[in-house]
Amino acid sequence: MPDPTRWGVSDAEAARHLPCDDLVPHPRATWLRGVTVRAPAPTVYRWLCQLRVAPYSYDLLDNPGRRSPRTLTPGAERLAVGQRVMTIFELVSFAPGEHLTVRMRRGAGQRAFGEFTLTYDVRETAPGTTRLVCKLLLGGAPGALHEARRRALARGDLLMMRKQLLTLRHLAEGSARAGG
Repeated sequence: MPDPTRWGVSDAEAARHLPCDDLVPHPRATWLRGVTVRAPAPTVYRWLCQLRVAPYSYDLLDNPGRRSPRTLTPGAERLAVGQRVMTIFELVSFAPGEHLTVRMRRGAGQRAFGEFTLTYDVRETAPGTTRLVCKLLLGGAPGALHEARRRALARGDLLMMRKQLLTLRHLAEGSARAGG
């Protein structure tokens, strides 16, 4: 069975220091996910800003059945720390064109899933080709029960995050082909 804590990332990407590392210096778990997108970094980043609007994963599960928009939402790129992202996260830092870092908001999501902090990193690797890498850091309590819960959650997150990244890739590549 594949490792649910790592999908689509190189060793160099896994070793890279990202903004989430400064927020959770001693995580209980680190998960990494990544895709190559055949679109320029500004296009990929603009689609990443759409996470303010919807989760872009399995809409039936994480967007109460509403379809995540397939066109860019005007204004979604106007970011500010504290904004809601994917409903259960808040934006804690960003660098336009480079990264979004979000943290699970206090409340039901955090009670259900524990502490989550994520950085979505956007890097153009060649003209018109971008790597979109997400690093997820989990906090939480020590102990065998919590560790078993994190391992089980890693599999579910891989399923959801893989769908999200592939959807964002598809939409960004379509925008790039259309000249936008």
